[in-house]
Amino acid sequence: MYSWGNDTSTWKKPKDYKYDSAKAPYLNDFKKEAEGKGPKSYSSKKGPNLQLVDPLGKNIYTESENPIFFWIDGTGSMAKRPEWTFDRSPLLYQTLVQYRQDVEICFGVIGDAKYDKWPTQVGNIGKGPALDDVLKALHAEGKGGPGIRESYELAAYFMNEHVQTPKAVAPFLFILGDEKFYDQISPEEVKKVFGDKLQGPVDSMQVWKALASKYDLYFLRKNFEGRDEEIITQWKEAVGPQKVIDVPYGSSMEEDRVIDVALGIVAKTWGNYSNFLNNLSARQDSKTIAKVEESIRAAPIVEEVGDMKSKYKGNSGAKKSKLDQQISKNLMVS
Repeated sequence: MYSWGNDTSTWKKPKDYKYDSAKAPYLNDFKKEAEGKGPKSYSSKKGPNLQLVDPLGKNIYTESENPIFFWIDGTGSMAKRPEWTFDRSPLLYQTLVQYRQDVEICFGVIGDAKYDKWPTQVGNIGKGPALDDVLKALHAEGKGGPGIRESYELAAYFMNEHVQTPKAVAPFLFILGDEKFYDQISPEEVKKVFGDKLQGPVDSMQVWKALASKYDLYFLRKNFEGRDEEIITQWKEAVGPQKVIDVPYGSSMEEDRVIDVALGIVAKTWGNYSNFLNNLSARQDSKTIAKVEESIRAAPIVEEVGDMKSKYKGNSGAKKSKLDQQISKNLMVS
C-alpha cells in the first residue's frame, strides 16, 4: 500500500494531501531507486541476511541531528506486526524527511536469547529506499519463549554501548512489543550476541534508565491479555510512566497503527503536527484518526529545543553520564 515516491492514489482521500513540492525531485529519485530493487518481501525467508544485520562486533555511528531508532519484537505473539511496520517504512521516512532533511532511521528485531537462533538483529542506519535492503535482511522468527519475557534488554545494551549520535539533541528510540524484559543482562548472552565481555550480570533497569536520559524513548505497546498489569508496571519504571503508549488498531481491526503513532509523536515534537494530521486524514477513516490522536495525546511530548537540551544528555560517547559510569563498573567491553 505504501510505496516510494509521491503517489498517494491508493489513499482513501488522495487529493487531500500532497508531499512537499520542494521535495518532489527527491521523491522521484526514491521511486526510481526502489523500482530497481524489486518487490518488497519480509515474511518468506528462512533467516536473516547476517551480512547486513548481524550485531556481532557491530557499532552504529551517525552525524544526523535527527536519527530515529525502531526496534520491533519479532516473536510469535507479535504475529504480523513486524511485516506491517516494515511495509510502512516509505510512509515513515518520506513524511519525516519533509520536516527534517537529515533524518535517518535504524531498524532492529528483538527475539529471546534463551530460545531463538537470532535474538538480536540490527541494520545500519540509513535513509530512503536503502532502508529496504535492511528490512529485507531482517527476519522475525515468530518464536520466543514460553513465559512473558523476551530479550528487550539486549537491544537496550546495544543502544547504550554500541551506538553514537554526537550531533543529536534528542534522538528517538521506539520499542514495539508486548512482554517484559529480563531483569539482568547475561554476560554469556552478551558474549555470544555482541562479542563483548562483561565482568558479571548487569541490572537491565539501570540500562533502560540510562537510555532514557539520552533518547526520547517510548515503549509502543501491544496488549497481552491477562498479564497486562505486570508488563505495564515494569515498562513504566524503565522508560517513564507516560512513555508507555498503547497502539490502537484501525477500524477494520486487521492492522495496528504503530507507524501512525510513532510518526505523530515525532511530528508533534518537531512542530509539524498539523501536517501529520492532514497526512493521517487522507489515509484513514475518522474512527482510526481518533484512536491514533488519543494515543499521541498520552505521550509527554517536549516541543521546545531548549527543553530538550536540558532534558537529554546526548550520546556522543565522549563523556558518559554518572549512571553510565556506574553501569560501566560491571562492564568490560572487549
